Amino acid sequence: MSTTPVPELSLQVLREQYQRLLERLEANEREFRRLGRAVWNVQEDERRRLARELHDGLGQNLTALKHRLAQLLDIAPQNATQLRDGLATALTLCGESLEDTRQLSRLLRPPILDDLGLAPALQWLARSIDAAGTMDVVTELEPLPPLDGELQTLLFRVAQEALTNAVKHAKAQSVLLRLIARNGELQLQVIDDGAGCDVERALRAGGSGLSGMRERLRLYAGRLELRSVPGQGTRLRAVVPTHIRDTA
Repeated sequence: MSTTPVPELSLQVLREQYQRLLERLEANEREFRRLGRAVWNVQEDERRRLARELHDGLGQNLTALKHRLAQLLDIAPQNATQLRDGLATALTLCGESLEDTRQLSRLLRPPILDDLGLAPALQWLARSIDAAGTMDVVTELEPLPPLDGELQTLLFRVAQEALTNAVKHAKAQSVLLRLIARNGELQLQVIDDGAGCDVERALRAGGSGLSGMRERLRLYAGRLELRSVPGQGTRLRAVVPTHIRDTA
């Protein structure tokens, strides 16, 4: 009795079906990444709008109010002690509110990121932490190839989150912020001398922002690497391609 080619045909059909299934899964993955990036971009656009409104709206009103209070203090009679003290107090409060508004605007979306790019924005971020006196930040930023604005925003947000963690959770005294380009990839490294952590527990916890950081990097075909030992500091590395992938 002769054999029939049916098993070979069946195997070929299964291979074709499997290949089509893989292609469909890959297409779905690309679409998921595209939609995820679109949602994140909408969030960044809203941050940009709010930052601009804080700066141009509330910030300018507070600036005008501060100038007016200073004028009133200048013309107030020298013997009107109570009035002058009240104006001086109001002037101080107005100045503090203006600075808080400016700081909130910069944290929402620093203009330097859009105007000058990633490296100057990271240097500004490091200087702002240094100025607060909470932690010393050393930057090592290599020259970079031209980058898409989304990638610049992504790495800035990762650095911002990592430095916040180093201050709030690790209680670090010093941190190294390094940005390099190697073999078609960007590497952002944040190395601190803080309390360290249990990596698996930290990635599961919601308060540290690490899980959100990891998922955001995945939207850009990137990855998050975290090494830490309790009491011995933390080494964080975010790696992402220099060009956005899976946009089809």
